[in-house]
Amino acid sequence: MVPARSGVEMSVPAKPWSVCASSVARNTHNPIRAIVEGLHIQPHPDKQLIALSIGDPTVFGNLVPPTEVIEAVEESLHSQRYNGYAPASGYQEAKQAVADYSSHSGLTVKPEDVVLCSGCSSAIDLCITVLANPGQTILVPCPGFSIYRTLAEGLGINVKTYKLMPDRNWEIDTQDLERQIDRDTVAIVVNNPSNPCGSVYTVQHLESVLRVAERQRVPIIADEIYEHLVFPGNKYHPLASLGSNVPILSCSGLTKRFLIPGWRMGWIIIHDGQHIFGEEIRRGLQNLSMRTIGSNTLVQGALPRILKHTPQQFFDKTIKTIHTHAMIAFKMLSEVPGIQPTMPQGAMYMMVGVNLCQFPLISSTLEFVEKLVSEESVFCLPGECFGYPGYIRLVLTVPQPQIIEACYRIQMFCTRHVNEKREIVLFHPSFSLLRQPTSA
Repeated sequence: MVPARSGVEMSVPAKPWSVCASSVARNTHNPIRAIVEGLHIQPHPDKQLIALSIGDPTVFGNLVPPTEVIEAVEESLHSQRYNGYAPASGYQEAKQAVADYSSHSGLTVKPEDVVLCSGCSSAIDLCITVLANPGQTILVPCPGFSIYRTLAEGLGINVKTYKLMPDRNWEIDTQDLERQIDRDTVAIVVNNPSNPCGSVYTVQHLESVLRVAERQRVPIIADEIYEHLVFPGNKYHPLASLGSNVPILSCSGLTKRFLIPGWRMGWIIIHDGQHIFGEEIRRGLQNLSMRTIGSNTLVQGALPRILKHTPQQFFDKTIKTIHTHAMIAFKMLSEVPGIQPTMPQGAMYMMVGVNLCQFPLISSTLEFVEKLVSEESVFCLPGECFGYPGYIRLVLTVPQPQIIEACYRIQMFCTRHVNEKREIVLFHPSFSLLRQPTSA
């Protein structure tokens, strides 16, 4: 209402409200969430749910960080030195700690090469954002973790996939990788060790990937959050340790190896031996880090102690646990017709192929997962979550009795549904590896 000249208020038509979500918000989606929320999941009422779907090693309480890590954060908290804002890219002493921790395998990292982030997903976000403009393209693995697509497409960046080869322990099909590169391609995402595949690449294979990137003049974003989480007989090689002709932004953090994903501490390491990135990319990462005004300061304060004093036996114990679970799952599931597990080489996951031709009443791996939950209360993620139908992914970090029970239930499920009549070897729920010594 506004006053008229006569002193009488006059009615003015109100402007209608028009509040819309931004294009970034509208275009951002998580394929895993979209697929999982679309599943009709109702666990069997008489069987406790076993979730082999969540890539969080802390969920069941059997894998916990060591005392040294907890004490480092307590010391940081009580010092009262880390309650305020840190520099956007991180405290100097924290960056130095990451540089020292990451300087191995003939690779030297300087603190000025380090940008601290709020978890590895934030690190990947910054890397994609600093290298790609809307309308340009990044290449990601298939199967691959969905976060790459979630982050890129929200910003209007195109995503193309390159193939991994299941019959070769999920190595990259380098010929397909090179075919996917065009004039709009500005980055290749390489995930090693891999989620969801559990693959760990050899030096020779990584060098072949670097040759493609060098020929095509495309930088690499190396997602190495599972660094060092490798099983006996395999070795992790930082991609940047194998040459300096390709500029690389390596992403990692505390999340998986130190069993503290909720602490949200990740980092980017800039590898640019030929000064191809120059100052522009470094400045761009600095600018982007200002959007969140830095990462968790209490954890930054604890980083030097965490990275230097966490005992090797803690890492060894974690790897032994996951490796043992992988061997159990592989042994049990290899005996089941209609499915074929791939023994992982590291990380925390196993991919299991589902031959739908042998399950005539099941039309897809989505339906396979739904029925497995409803009949046996075992929840795995369908390969569709990783752009790869025909497979399911198992998480290997649940307690050993639950791994055994889950695999036994999968055996029971497949036995009921498979269109094949032959003797099936069913393991008792008390299955073990017969206490045979392993190399883990």
